[in-house]
Amino acid sequence: MSANSLPEGAAVWHSLEVNKALDLLDSNADSGLTSQDIQQRLQQYGPNELEETAGRSAWEILLDQFKNIMLLMLIGVALISGFLDLMRLQSGNLKPGEVPFKDTIAILAIVILNGILGYVQESRAEKALAALKKMTSPLVRVIRDARLVEIAAKELVPGDVMQLEAGMQIAADGRLIEESNLQVRESALTGEAEAVNKQASLKLPEETSLGDRLNVVFQGTEVVQGRAKILVTNTGMTTELGKIATMLQSVETEPTPLQQRMTQLGNVLVTGSLILVAIVVAGGVIQDRGFKNIQELLEVSLSMAVAVVPEGLPAVITVTLALGTQRMVRQNALIRKLPAVETLGSVTTICSDKTGTLTQNKMVVQSVSTNNKTFRITGEGYAPTGDFQLDGQKISPEELPEISALSVACAVCNDSVLQKEQGEWAILGDPTEGALLTLAGKAGIEKDQWNSKLTRVAEFPFSSERKRMSVISQVQEVATGEASSRGVDPAIAGFLHSEPYLMFTKGSPELTLARSTQIHLGNDTGPLTEKQRQKILAENDQMASKGLRVLGFAYKPLAQIPPEGSDEVFEQDLVWLGLVGMLDAPRPEVRLAVQECRDAGIRPVMITGDHQLTARAIATDLGIAQEGDRLITGQELQRMTDQELEQNVDLVSIYARVSPEHKLRIVQALQRRGRFVAMTGDGVNDAPALKQADIGIAMGITGTDVSKEASDMVLLDDNFATIVSATKEGRVVYTNIRRFIKYILGSNIGEVLTIASAPLIGLGGVPLTPLQILWMNLVTDGLPALALAVEPPEPDVMKRPPFSPRESIFARGLGSYIIRIGIIFAIITIALMWWAYQHTHAAGYQGDRDAWKTMVFTTLCIAQMGHAIAIRSNNRLTIEMNPFSNIFVLAAVVVTTILQLMLVYVPPLRDFFGTHYLNMQELGVCIGFSALMFVWIELEKIFLRIMGKKAV
Repeated sequence: MSANSLPEGAAVWHSLEVNKALDLLDSNADSGLTSQDIQQRLQQYGPNELEETAGRSAWEILLDQFKNIMLLMLIGVALISGFLDLMRLQSGNLKPGEVPFKDTIAILAIVILNGILGYVQESRAEKALAALKKMTSPLVRVIRDARLVEIAAKELVPGDVMQLEAGMQIAADGRLIEESNLQVRESALTGEAEAVNKQASLKLPEETSLGDRLNVVFQGTEVVQGRAKILVTNTGMTTELGKIATMLQSVETEPTPLQQRMTQLGNVLVTGSLILVAIVVAGGVIQDRGFKNIQELLEVSLSMAVAVVPEGLPAVITVTLALGTQRMVRQNALIRKLPAVETLGSVTTICSDKTGTLTQNKMVVQSVSTNNKTFRITGEGYAPTGDFQLDGQKISPEELPEISALSVACAVCNDSVLQKEQGEWAILGDPTEGALLTLAGKAGIEKDQWNSKLTRVAEFPFSSERKRMSVISQVQEVATGEASSRGVDPAIAGFLHSEPYLMFTKGSPELTLARSTQIHLGNDTGPLTEKQRQKILAENDQMASKGLRVLGFAYKPLAQIPPEGSDEVFEQDLVWLGLVGMLDAPRPEVRLAVQECRDAGIRPVMITGDHQLTARAIATDLGIAQEGDRLITGQELQRMTDQELEQNVDLVSIYARVSPEHKLRIVQALQRRGRFVAMTGDGVNDAPALKQADIGIAMGITGTDVSKEASDMVLLDDNFATIVSATKEGRVVYTNIRRFIKYILGSNIGEVLTIASAPLIGLGGVPLTPLQILWMNLVTDGLPALALAVEPPEPDVMKRPPFSPRESIFARGLGSYIIRIGIIFAIITIALMWWAYQHTHAAGYQGDRDAWKTMVFTTLCIAQMGHAIAIRSNNRLTIEMNPFSNIFVLAAVVVTTILQLMLVYVPPLRDFFGTHYLNMQELGVCIGFSALMFVWIELEKIFLRIMGKKAV
């Protein structure tokens, strides 16, 4: 067999006759392949396994953390600081009790800690492919050398003839050779809950979508019923499952908005710092007319470099995101990747799978038609509680014999079981039959009771050719309510004359109606006229146009039990009962969630493998689309170029009968249009799109392991409405991150300007050491920043459009605020520094002349406490707020102030941090200058309120 003789790709096998497929693969349906063929094909195609491409190693991920520009600058600072300490150590210029290299050790410790934090977040290995591999069957039965043998699934090759039975997991893609009542559950691949009836004899058009290829089977799906013989057509990475694996591995992970903003922040801070360092060094050299004070200028530069880098920011952001994940878990949203917490707040489009996400993944009867009357049925899920409504009015089923008769047929012609488990109604068996049992229960007909009234004695099972099933029951006498009287139950009394058996038939409405000659009217029967037939067919079309799956019901009294295989004879001259239309019903809470999405400027889009009529019905019902909105099918998508799809993607809210490749293309087209996309899904077919999306959201209950591993977030309750709660939390987290960045960077700019000004205004020495700056950035900035991270949400957080995910971290006035506050910070501290320097260098001063540096250090730290209290609200004054609404800010301010005072008044800490004792007058001056920061911010709020502007 030549590879050139094979069709290109798997898309054509369903369009070939069985014999043509066997010829192309040079195989035989009865004897299979020979041993020689198998060896050649194993070499040509390789084993039937999913292949994994190599990703980054753990070491590469760790090293990548230290390519961050801010960490690189800190590493440089640590090395220069160590070099200066080494020079002082060798020259004997260390002060008594001074510990060498403490700045270097402290800075490198921060660098390593930040590197580890980044590594932990990023190193979670992608396990989607491993989960995909679990879906392959370990052992299979094949015909080789005219013998039936059992082999490992990885040894399968194209051309093998494989046998399938109920309960087996299919190990490769294949064309059906022959089948008997074969039903395959393809929900993991197509996302649709209902088992598919397969037919070997079909020859389908090439453009037939994946979910409609009824003459082929796919790797990773499960045989629910029947048996078959198949010709293996594709193995390994050429199967539909293999294509998903290829797509998963080809999707490149983009940085999240937060990661992009932090990179931008680092670039701005480091560039600004280097420019400022160059100005200070150049100014110092010009002022001194030489390099005699170069060591002092280098120390100033080192302090400025440390001051500009917010060393505590990565830790604060990580803790903030972790707190966000905890709050989300309480709302049933499990975050798998930390940055996804903030990313959710930027979502502009939610692409949602239908089955199990927007719907309940439970078939629910919506409509019943009997005797020219159509009833609407209410109720949720499988619970047998709900109303029958006629023209909007509630009616009692007992008052209408036709309803009771149809309900008996639903209960008796049924192989499923309705039961209550842990307070929840559940179905054991087929979801369609489960919906019929629920309908019967709403009419007061319970299957268990009727099994004793109508004992099943024979059946004609469902087959894909007949498209119907029949159950034959023996009629049992029961107590009729009159004294000592026994007879047939009144609900079926009109079915019988003297016959001892009843046959109930359900199936395709058209085929069942074609075999009916009479119609059930009240408690009697009458001839089925042509006018009545046309009206029933019109009602069937009307139900189908609403996306309902419609079944027709009929019955026939029998004098004897039919012999096996006599269905063609006995399934004639039936008495028509009515139509039942069902739907995988929408989740009741999703309508409100969709409306909330729209209020928040988020566009919901449905992407499903289901039929377009069903998709449109559900989307319209939920408010995702309006009547008449455009819908695109998988076949239309297949014919579209990427450019055509990109032009239409903002205009379409429903995609039906789509394949995994289509879902991925839709997400990519939206992203090229600048949309920030969340994709929800539960099947294997959703995994590539979940990974490609900016936020991949998997279902926790119905979701496959593959979809969960490819996602950023898992909905523990499979509830679309939970996404809205998670999005709100994401917006709150981003708002709070901006709040504490304002807080941290405002003080950092103040520190840098203060340090830079010292040599320029002629003060001797550096006011702050790198160790003291690290203390401020980690403790006095870090603790209040963490407290600000748990500020409650603003009232209008979900009443505005999402902020652009591509906006700068400095957007919407944040940059100007940081610069403005930093300058005010610096002015206040420089004024204090000038006074303190004059005070400590005045004649008769009793303390250490370097105490002015400690006053600068203390003022900067305590001023930040006032900043933390004032920044809690952008517009409200502090006196207008409840101080206990965020008790953590109050606690952080008290604890940080005490810790700062310990550095001044506890001798061991004072020696280690290089601070000096301050008397009460000096401490009072520091507190007074610090309070000016709080006063300024509050005055800004009053000014903005007067001007009618809203603060950033």
